[in-house]
Amino acid sequence: MSYNMADTATQIAPVQAREPMFGKKERKLLTDPINDNNPITVQVLGICSALAVTTQVYPSVVMAVAVIFVTAFSNLATSAVRSYIPKQVRMIVQLVIIATLVTVVELALKAFNYAVWKQLSVFIGLIITNCIVMGRLEAYAMANKPWRSFLDGVGNGLGYGAVLIVVSVIRELFGKGTLFAGSPIEMAIIGSTDKFWINTTAEGSWFGWYSNNGLMVLPAAALFLIGILIWVQRSYNKKLVDVS
Repeated sequence: MSYNMADTATQIAPVQAREPMFGKKERKLLTDPINDNNPITVQVLGICSALAVTTQVYPSVVMAVAVIFVTAFSNLATSAVRSYIPKQVRMIVQLVIIATLVTVVELALKAFNYAVWKQLSVFIGLIITNCIVMGRLEAYAMANKPWRSFLDGVGNGLGYGAVLIVVSVIRELFGKGTLFAGSPIEMAIIGSTDKFWINTTAEGSWFGWYSNNGLMVLPAAALFLIGILIWVQRSYNKKLVDVS
């Protein structure tokens, strides 16, 4: 029995190398938004919520987690169905995805921590129109694969949350003398009563001169603190000087 080599020969397609889950490009998606491409200090997005919710650390942490969740999973969902979304209605589809995730966050927060939900309810709802979330869907998720889109969402959420937490720590500590007020790990650090670790009115206290600064609890404080962060960041990172 003879064989025709032309008929039996098979062409072996080259095997494509599998992309690493956490290669250099993936790590850059997580780290760049924290510094070089921060959504608040570089892109100047999400400023309204950064001014409003940073009077205390605990609500800021909750807000940061909410934005990370919504940004990451909206990126993932949008990227997964991007090939099926008509261009004419893409923003409507994106809004539906974001609104669904925001509703999940809001109902979960309302069920498990009503006090924080009451404090953040307006701003949780406004995540739907947050420029950071919509911007990443348009700029990245609509043109990239789901896994990298998910990492891009996590990275931008972390960058947003990092600024919120830094600003809220300064505002709460110097404005009220506490940290994580309203949470199970509330810390009363410095103030004029015995409940604080450092009682400024105690006899012989080295901090008798100190008084909490009421300006820090006003929205104006967040504005100039974010301005200082932008100034410090661009002083140390010269490539950001001409950005925005």
